[in-house]
Amino acid sequence: MNRLTTSQGAFDLARFPEHPRDPFRAWDAADEYLLRQLTDPETGSVDLSGTVAVVGDRWGALATALAAHRPVQISDSYLARRATLANLARNGLDTDAVRQLSSRDTPPDRIDVLIVRVPKSLAFLEDQLHRLAPAVHPGTVVIGTGMVKEIHTSTLKLFERIIGPTRTSLAVRKARLIFSTPDTGLPRTPSPWPYRYELPADVGPVAGLTTVNHAGIFCAERLDIGTRFFLKHLPTRGGAVRIVDLGCGNGVLGLSAARANPDAHLTFVDESYGAVASAEETFRAGAPDGAKADFLVGDGLGDLEPGSVDLVLNNPPFHSHLATTDATARTMFAGARTALRQGGELWVVGNRHLSYHTQLRRIFGNCTTVAGDPKFVVLRAVKR
Repeated sequence: MNRLTTSQGAFDLARFPEHPRDPFRAWDAADEYLLRQLTDPETGSVDLSGTVAVVGDRWGALATALAAHRPVQISDSYLARRATLANLARNGLDTDAVRQLSSRDTPPDRIDVLIVRVPKSLAFLEDQLHRLAPAVHPGTVVIGTGMVKEIHTSTLKLFERIIGPTRTSLAVRKARLIFSTPDTGLPRTPSPWPYRYELPADVGPVAGLTTVNHAGIFCAERLDIGTRFFLKHLPTRGGAVRIVDLGCGNGVLGLSAARANPDAHLTFVDESYGAVASAEETFRAGAPDGAKADFLVGDGLGDLEPGSVDLVLNNPPFHSHLATTDATARTMFAGARTALRQGGELWVVGNRHLSYHTQLRRIFGNCTTVAGDPKFVVLRAVKR
């Protein structure tokens, strides 16, 4: 936990879930720059008495600092939403002070101040700006923020095309602000998302099927090579077994398992609202008749009954925003072990250099290599 001191106050903040040895803060210089801008005496304080929308707030630093103005927080991340609630409570603030919407929810009808934390995914930014543009009016103050390495010419062009004339600030501590002046005369074109593509012919039971991909999910425009490799080596399970696609993305792993075993009960889990929506639409379009599935937005497998799962399929992420870390994978592996029955199995695909076998042996006491190529390995761990 660290303390953020701003003109709005001082706040103790942490990421979620909180880990005592987590080296990363719950905010960065881009968040600080934006909060200073809102009360800058040179440019004049921004009027926050109307509807304030905070988009893409990574760990709730912005929403917590602005809680006195009862903002609407719009996020695709379950973990970011939980972090916000935890940080509000940690600072003695009313958790109802922030109205939380997911990226799939209908945004407010009118927004007077729009704050955008620039996301890693340009596609997600595009989709969100399209969804928010109808709520913007000529008097809306629109400010984006991000680190310099996150803001590109393509980022500014999106604001320009969807919101209106756009300029940037000087860089301060490697952070930059984006200012857009709403032009309500711009054509209101629909978002190009979700994007659909046909799966290749060499990926087993899902070959030739169409996937549905909402903006911002991993490899939304093509099948990533790790998943493609995994699809060629998935285990088969007969009967009424319970299979989980953990960190499901667009859900092709779980769909493949469902097509290989129509009697299985699938559970798709991801912390991204867009990912779970993608997985559900992909499953509905390609699953065999009568196939059974649940779709959960959450923090891993914590909502499942311990000892209730037969097989977990997992292609874990190894980035948290711009940081490379195996913390998410470790959490997923430990959660899988809890959720699995005795004799249940976790199957994982990962880049060779990530050495997931070390973590799996530590958590499960065993790990075998099922398949490998120069870049990827498929690993199997059994709950004894």
